[in-house]
Amino acid sequence: MRGRKPAGIVAGTSPVTKVPPVPAWLSKDAKAEWRRVAPILVNERKVLTEADLGTLESYCIATGTVREAHRALNRDGLVVAGKRHPAFGMMNAAQTTARLCAAELGLTPVSRSRPAIREDEDDELSPLDI
Repeated sequence: MRGRKPAGIVAGTSPVTKVPPVPAWLSKDAKAEWRRVAPILVNERKVLTEADLGTLESYCIATGTVREAHRALNRDGLVVAGKRHPAFGMMNAAQTTARLCAAELGLTPVSRSRPAIREDEDDELSPLDI
């Protein structure tokens, strides 16, 4: 990829240094996604902070819901009693939520390519400095 790579966590932002345990209340599919994604965010990318844990949880719940709804669609078909299966709408809403949370966490190619905001960098050439 071209351009600058986003930097890690800015100092003072409560970084998570150890993969957090999987929340017990998550569904089976959501737990599987947590186990897949949390180590990547903590160990490889080093971008997860305490403030991001809720977003990670929401992402995993949404991803788990997508998988559950998809299984229901596979089992029952797209049409139930002459109408679109209710799981179809739930799946679409969960996909939207998962996509938004994934972007927030830097799990999409586009979100990873954006430069990180660094508070500790001073711009000596800034015309706004007085």
